[in-house]
Amino acid sequence: MISKVCVMGWPIAHSRSPLIHNFWIHQLGIKDAVYERLPVAPKDLADTLRHLRDWGFVGANVTVPHKEAVYASLMRHDALAHRLKAVNTIVMSDHGLEGRNTDGYGFMANLADRAPGWRAGAGPAVMLGAGGAARAVAAALHDAGAPELRIVNRTAARAETLISDLSLTRARFFQWDDMATALDGANLLVNTTNLGMAGERDLDIDLAPLPSTALVTDIVYTPLETGLLKAARARNLATVDGLGMLLHQAVPGFEAWFGKRPKVTSELRKLVLADMGITEDKA
Repeated sequence: MISKVCVMGWPIAHSRSPLIHNFWIHQLGIKDAVYERLPVAPKDLADTLRHLRDWGFVGANVTVPHKEAVYASLMRHDALAHRLKAVNTIVMSDHGLEGRNTDGYGFMANLADRAPGWRAGAGPAVMLGAGGAARAVAAALHDAGAPELRIVNRTAARAETLISDLSLTRARFFQWDDMATALDGANLLVNTTNLGMAGERDLDIDLAPLPSTALVTDIVYTPLETGLLKAARARNLATVDGLGMLLHQAVPGFEAWFGKRPKVTSELRKLVLADMGITEDKA
């Protein structure tokens, strides 16, 4: 019997999760296993969750727009999914479906991999945005020991709700117009908005207030080098692109489903970049 895992979303044709997980399945010699895309419209989500096991799935990933809805639909969650009120990984157990969240792990693992000298506790972190993607990043940075998390957002209400929901005791809100103040003395700048993503408006901010030691990262990975990262590199600031977050967040789920812990390697990165039409020397 084939052990199936899927990624659920709407739309889902763009997902590169099958490329990642099937690479590991082959690399680790796991027999009779496959990872596939499962398009799930919002109206069909509850029915899909009820039938996942019947359809032969041993686990699943969850992507836009279902992360919060899956959390609300499941009875069991790990501590982080419960805190974030969002699920990106489903693990089957004898007691039913358990929702987990590995996005924050993926974000921090990417920084550790691509900027090994950087440390969260070395100074304030600036986070642009307070939407769904920001929650996992904010919690991860706060828990990693960032002495201050400066959340820059267009509206105060969403940022203050995020701070309250996640009990971020060392976080505060900055208006977008106060960007220069937020960036002053920062150890990290991370963009969690969709600005700079292919098809979206550019993220145009002045990076001059950032110290020369600051690290700049973007959770967007299409394009691989966003306008923000390009501007940071022009100032000789260290940068980390968002592709590694996608790769690293996949590791804990794969281990939970198949009992073997995969590694994010240059070979895997090269494979995904090739699928994006980017050669290794441009990465």
